[in-house]
Amino acid sequence: MYWLKPTPDTAPPSIQSDSKVRLQGQHLWLAAEVAQGVFGDSHQVFAVYYDNLKSLLLAPVTDETFKAAHECSMLFVKVRNQQGDRTISLQELILDHDIDDTDRDLAYAWVPGLTMMQVKL
Repeated sequence: MYWLKPTPDTAPPSIQSDSKVRLQGQHLWLAAEVAQGVFGDSHQVFAVYYDNLKSLLLAPVTDETFKAAHECSMLFVKVRNQQGDRTISLQELILDHDIDDTDRDLAYAWVPGLTMMQVKL
């Protein structure tokens, strides 16, 4: 199983499965603290889905290294409420890869200070 790998100057990734990242109405719903930590104020993200790993990798559009390393697409990030929770539409991805679209909490990995996250779908 592939998960984010820490570098010597970062903490090991924290694999979470809580309500801070979830699939809701074919949208990836991110709690404000997670979204801000990973994407900052970016309203667009690079995304790549690896079907063999059932994993979605996301990074802000400012991460040129991510773009160079992956064949990715660009998705829009919407702020959903005053708390700063954000959503990303996954409708096209769900259709293209026959992903279960049941609303649920999702396991994710993110290292604070690293502008990339992995979400298990």
